[in-house]
Amino acid sequence: MSTQPHTYAVGDPETALKYAIQHIKGDRVQIVEGVIEQVVRSWDHESIGDRIRRQLVPALDRLGCIAGSGDLDLPGTSNWYVPDLAVVPKELTKGAGALVPDQTLLIVEVTSEGNGDTDRVVKRKRYAEYGAPLYLVADRQQRSFTLYAEPGGLGYTKAAGPLPFGTPVPLPDPFGLELDTSEF
Repeated sequence: MSTQPHTYAVGDPETALKYAIQHIKGDRVQIVEGVIEQVVRSWDHESIGDRIRRQLVPALDRLGCIAGSGDLDLPGTSNWYVPDLAVVPKELTKGAGALVPDQTLLIVEVTSEGNGDTDRVVKRKRYAEYGAPLYLVADRQQRSFTLYAEPGGLGYTKAAGPLPFGTPVPLPDPFGLELDTSEF
């Protein structure tokens, strides 16, 4: 039995960093532009994501999708995100570790005091760059929703919002529904 620690030959820092954060015991972490961040959510934060998820259930069933907060890799960058909610086809989740944003149908981020600009600016740019078709920001500080659509290399080309909490938020096809935000 060897007392030597295991070492892994990794050819590039991106792979090493992403491997390391996946093996941190007890904490969920993400990497945003090379900075490792612990994912900590308050009950208020969680309740917004839960209310959105509950309203999506009929569409999830119809589309054969699930909604969760699994890992999203952005290959070629030092980014590894843990979204508050991502809608993905069920068949992509079997045995999957991380998915990439273009495999989602919708990504939802709920802002916190400490990361609002990350969700509003950094993640918006990166999700568009990596082809996430719809990106919904539930902005707790500004008490509004903004839905971004039509991703491209320079960002999203369509935005609906900011819509104040209490205003219905239309989700286009394939969802074809309005989120009731009257309780937010």
